[in-house]
Amino acid sequence: MGEILDHIEARRSIRRYTEEPVSRVQLESLLRAAMAAPSASNRRPWEYLVVTEAERLAALRRPLVLGRYVAPAAIVICGNMLRALPPPARDFWVVDCSAATQNILLAASGMGLATVWIGVYPLRPLMTLVARALRLPRHIRPLAVVWVGHPAEEKPPLNRFDGARVHWESF
Repeated sequence: MGEILDHIEARRSIRRYTEEPVSRVQLESLLRAAMAAPSASNRRPWEYLVVTEAERLAALRRPLVLGRYVAPAAIVICGNMLRALPPPARDFWVVDCSAATQNILLAASGMGLATVWIGVYPLRPLMTLVARALRLPRHIRPLAVVWVGHPAEEKPPLNRFDGARVHWESF
């Protein structure tokens, strides 16, 4: 158990990357990790758009006012509304895709890659701008962008445990 917690605590948001490309094999490994995530009713409403071409990365960067990092790759995690649960449980796609995003972050850290998660959902104007920049079909909704690359900075592991936020048996 200790190794797993050490690995989780070692994962940090990295915002500076080298120019070294991320290999297709590495990106596919990240996607395998993403698709191993749990999913409500096993609907697996996720879709992933991998972006590595410079022009497409620049187009993706434009609407991300608070996330314009220069990485050699991005994985855009999206929800497919045709696979999502019907109302009133439709928004479980957000939970499913968030679990998949966390798996990408942890797998990347374990592979020596660096990532940062940029939230897109639930900001409708931002979702629209990202969807337009990437020419997403109407039934595909962007949840997040994960920039992926080789780290150009290092950060120490963090222990963010706060016992004051833990409540046993009652609040």
